[in-house]
Amino acid sequence: MQLPSDLASKRALLDDRLRALGKSLIAYSGGVDSAFLAWAAHQALGNNNMLAVIADSPSLARAQLADATAFAGEQGIPLEIIVTGELERPEYARNDASRCFHCKDELFTAMEEFRTRRGFDSIAFGVNVDDQGDFRPGQKAADQHRVAAPLREAGLTKQDIRELSHAAGLRIWDKPASACLSSRIEYGREVTREALGVVEQGEDAIRALGFRQFRVRHHGDIVRIEIARAELTRALTPEMATEFTRIFKALGFKFVTLDLEGFRSGSMNSLLPASQLVRKH
Repeated sequence: MQLPSDLASKRALLDDRLRALGKSLIAYSGGVDSAFLAWAAHQALGNNNMLAVIADSPSLARAQLADATAFAGEQGIPLEIIVTGELERPEYARNDASRCFHCKDELFTAMEEFRTRRGFDSIAFGVNVDDQGDFRPGQKAADQHRVAAPLREAGLTKQDIRELSHAAGLRIWDKPASACLSSRIEYGREVTREALGVVEQGEDAIRALGFRQFRVRHHGDIVRIEIARAELTRALTPEMATEFTRIFKALGFKFVTLDLEGFRSGSMNSLLPASQLVRKH
């Protein structure tokens, strides 16, 4: 597939940025951005000069870990799984607006130790141009750790990355947006292994019902289910209401709600005071 000239130029610039990094570790989660970045780095640098690194912790769903591992295997991308301990950090577990910063600080600290031990030159992660317009405290941690952002530096948007992935025949090109399980728990409610496990079981159950893009939002006794608007009609039936109720009451929730606004990435951020939503530009 021939790329439009502007997209081809961005793709070439991405290769230049990746080669300039030298022997590089790629922070990898299996989402569209990090998967495309890992693939592009593998294409540009080869097996010996790049390594995808995925951080395993209770905030990573087992289904996401399995899919990320499978994709790397399909594409021949070298992969290493490391264990991170963000849940042991009180400043992370208390779950205020800076949670994502502490998560990424833990990740990049672990990756920096790994980089030094294994003789790599740099670390890169999959932030894109569109991410600059959202509340992303994790980007501050990346800046502090001097982590490269080659997708952003090449001017690639989320749509660009999906188009390039599609053109390359990568199955992840239309993969729904994903985020860690902790992002499902309302700010101010402690992040615990138990709460993460409940969210994961709930999302596994909704996936088993055939829904594709959704979130399970944990508000204590209340669960708020977000389902993409394109799939909402199927969710809004008495039969499905009964099924949701059965699933989530069995997981310990007293009240089961379906959010009529549908799926919104980062919807928990709307509950934060405006003073905390300081965007990094």
